[in-house]
Amino acid sequence: MQTLTQSPKADDFVQNPYPLYAKARAEGPIWWWEAYNMPCIFTYDAVRFALRDRRLGRECPAEIQSSSPSHLADFYAIEAHSMLELEPPIHTRLRSQVLRAFTSRRISGLAPDITGLAHRLIDDFPEDPFDLLDAFAKPLPVIVIARLLGVPEEDAPRLLAWSNAMVAMYQATRDHATEVAANTAAAEFTDYLKAVIAAKAKAPDDDLISTLIAATDSEKLSRDELITTCVLLLNAGHEATVHTIGNATKTLLETGHRDISETCVEELFRFDPPLHLFTRYVYETVEIAGQTFQRGDQLACLLGAANRDPEAFPNPDTFDPDRPITQNVSFGGGIHFCVGAPLARLELKIALQTLFERCPNLRLTQKPRYADIFHFHGLEALHVAT
Repeated sequence: MQTLTQSPKADDFVQNPYPLYAKARAEGPIWWWEAYNMPCIFTYDAVRFALRDRRLGRECPAEIQSSSPSHLADFYAIEAHSMLELEPPIHTRLRSQVLRAFTSRRISGLAPDITGLAHRLIDDFPEDPFDLLDAFAKPLPVIVIARLLGVPEEDAPRLLAWSNAMVAMYQATRDHATEVAANTAAAEFTDYLKAVIAAKAKAPDDDLISTLIAATDSEKLSRDELITTCVLLLNAGHEATVHTIGNATKTLLETGHRDISETCVEELFRFDPPLHLFTRYVYETVEIAGQTFQRGDQLACLLGAANRDPEAFPNPDTFDPDRPITQNVSFGGGIHFCVGAPLARLELKIALQTLFERCPNLRLTQKPRYADIFHFHGLEALHVAT
């Protein structure tokens, strides 16, 4: 296994990681990435295998788990009940309850609200030029998820601040101040949701939190599980969608494409996804792309690299809105496939359609730059004029 010395914080890599992915992938499917101290998988087939094979999973094996530091107690109290970090049978119970609440009917029923919200945000666009992330990409998904959960829309700024602080824990590097901020956000978010859950237990409504509270006794989520599930849906659904709307708008403005079809939406997710690295633990001996791994090993699936693999996507560095749909890995795979994928697709399609219908002359006023937040991949700002 060859060693990769690339810093994930180097500006040339942050701005365009795809040449490094291509170079590494051409020389081998799996590299030891020093910055992450683990093997990283670069090819589509191997990433798909690692995401789907049940000999790998998200939950850290018990024998290598370590206690969390005291200054992160509130943060890891939430993580302990996250279906994203757990395996069956607990994962199965948690995910099944979310899927029962996160029905296709409920998601499709959000379309008019998402459309109306997009129009409202566009009506409020500031004078040119302005940052489209602040005016459109950030508020839209956090308000949508607030409505879905059943929390007041006016609380969206607080939800956004808590989400940003907590998600910062997953960037390539973090310091003590980042950890303290994430833990404070986790504690405040938990207190907030305790009050929301108590109120909805007394006066339920037609929202996701009320639906989860009303689950049958045998399948009911504990209060801690319910809190964690709400935090996960907000953080995962909001953070990725902000980056997706920003990256997609940048791509469309740079290429001149405006027809937001179903195939175009899938190509936008493939071409410049919001999450580039997702880890798995090995539970029993497994061979991947000629390399053997043992229980306790941790691997990184490079989603951004897999989505540009020419073996799966001909001319992968070309944005082709008419590309026949082949399953990309932007939403993960296997039992941890993103539960919010249908909502993300719906939000992106409606947001972009509405944006370009209302602003047909939308144009960039500055060269976009990506933020130093790997292994997320999103813009610092998107300065435009209408």
